[in-house]
Amino acid sequence: MSLTRNAEATASRTANSRSLELLARAGFIGYGIVHLLIAWLALQIAFGRSTGDGDQSGALQTLAAQPMGKFLVGAIGVGLLAMALWQALEAVVGHRSEQGGHRTTERIASVGRTVVYLYFAWSAWKVLSGAEASSADKSEAFSGKLMESAGGRWLVGLAGLVLAAIGVGLVVYGVKKKFLKHLKTGEMSPKTRRLSERLGVAGYAAKGGVYGIAGLLVILAAVNYDPDRARGLDAALRTLRDQSYGTLLLTLMALGLAAYGVYCFVQSRYRKV
Repeated sequence: MSLTRNAEATASRTANSRSLELLARAGFIGYGIVHLLIAWLALQIAFGRSTGDGDQSGALQTLAAQPMGKFLVGAIGVGLLAMALWQALEAVVGHRSEQGGHRTTERIASVGRTVVYLYFAWSAWKVLSGAEASSADKSEAFSGKLMESAGGRWLVGLAGLVLAAIGVGLVVYGVKKKFLKHLKTGEMSPKTRRLSERLGVAGYAAKGGVYGIAGLLVILAAVNYDPDRARGLDAALRTLRDQSYGTLLLTLMALGLAAYGVYCFVQSRYRKV
């Protein structure tokens, strides 16, 4: 019992580290930049000008190709690792202001955020190391290989259901403005709070919509034995473009993703860390 308490105390002290807080806040800036670049790539896809993937690997590769780009990608990777550590600690000892099931839900959400931030950090490392970093290609290849195994199509379909559910959850999270409880709204001016609300609602709705579409495509990939559909965010954006009024819809989605990117900048200042 004492070992558990000592471990929790150590985790709590780490979670309250000023250095970790500053790195996590810097990570939000990097996370915002990545989403702004994804929004830019989505616009390129909308107007038929894209030659790369419309996802985090494509965004990071685009950034790396700019002057001092690799330095920025490395800095973003470090910030994302700090964010992953912060959320891992939140999953272990955090969310003490919540009670019962609400705290459990928040801790589970922190586990999910940890995985996402680690995945983005890993993508940054792949870009820096010069390895083949296409997330879309890897997702397609992995899904194809998995579907060749016994029960693999069921697993791919289940993954699609989970991804679609996450998308719906993000939309609800944004529309109900649940993100506000994680912000220091008391330190905001009325104008900043209104702006934060609008950015958060638009950003989470757009991000949830893209994830939901990606999840449905993964389900279809499993049903039709078509790994080409299981390309994650990139496939979702391209599928949206190919629909009636697809260019308009994808442009609106890109604006929503850009709003989420700007909202990340707000979080770098006002997020409770």
